[in-house]
Amino acid sequence: MSELINYKHLRYFWAVAHEGSIAKASKSLHITPHTISGQLSLLEARMGCALFEKQGRNLVLTEPGRTALKYADDIFKLGHELSSVMRSSASCNQTDFMVGVASSLPKTIVCKIIEPAFLIPDGINLISTEGPVSGLLADLSMHKLDMVISDAPTNTTQGTSVFNHYLGESGLTFFGVPELKKRLAPSFPKSLHHAPILLPTEQFGIRQLFDQWIHSQKIFPDVVGQFDDSALIKSFGQRGLGVFFMPTAIADEVCQNFGVQVIGQTNEVKHRFYAISAERKISHPAVLAICKTARTSIFSD
Repeated sequence: MSELINYKHLRYFWAVAHEGSIAKASKSLHITPHTISGQLSLLEARMGCALFEKQGRNLVLTEPGRTALKYADDIFKLGHELSSVMRSSASCNQTDFMVGVASSLPKTIVCKIIEPAFLIPDGINLISTEGPVSGLLADLSMHKLDMVISDAPTNTTQGTSVFNHYLGESGLTFFGVPELKKRLAPSFPKSLHHAPILLPTEQFGIRQLFDQWIHSQKIFPDVVGQFDDSALIKSFGQRGLGVFFMPTAIADEVCQNFGVQVIGQTNEVKHRFYAISAERKISHPAVLAICKTARTSIFSD
């Protein structure tokens, strides 16, 4: 092979090999299938052999393709290790700490989770981005992020190259303005039946767990609003438009910041939190600080 490999093309090959199809790789990489297909053709032409063959609707690695995948696995693993070592090296001037946050998470608890990173000796420059977990995980797998914070673990199937680190869990606390507390607190949770309530949308795991819980209790609130953004839930709750829930771990902060009161609590529904990184064994000092504090302080109860 007379020419050097284009490592972007190799990355596309690596993704298709692990995802099993160009369509799935397109979603994980956020690149059009046409682009991936074209780049794979260039890579095969440069290598002088076919890397995939079609079996029905699926792409299956050829013998040369299996050999190429072994090398690609090693290449991207070494690339990640180099990135981690350089970021955590005391002699390196890189202090950026890039965190992706699932858009569904309450910002108050995200702040508590991330805050310990600022206390590490060398200091950090936090760069935070927010969005759907699928897009954040794609950036994490390509080392554009150091960590993703989510309330659901990702499926660590072969090829994802990301790992879940459980931080802890919290029960739910329900809040409302004083008038709602006076009416609903004495017979909580039965009082939630036909009560106005503000909820996260059904795409979020905590909403699904909440729905299962109230249905098991034969409680059917009056859903007056559903939101992707937890900040909007709290803002409308502050205005007295309905009851809302947040993790019990931030109950005091919610009451102080939004002028609402606790109506009731339950530990029958648990809101779980995860740090997701590209490291099986964490070495990044900021991620280490976050995991340690979350497990010993924030969610210790």
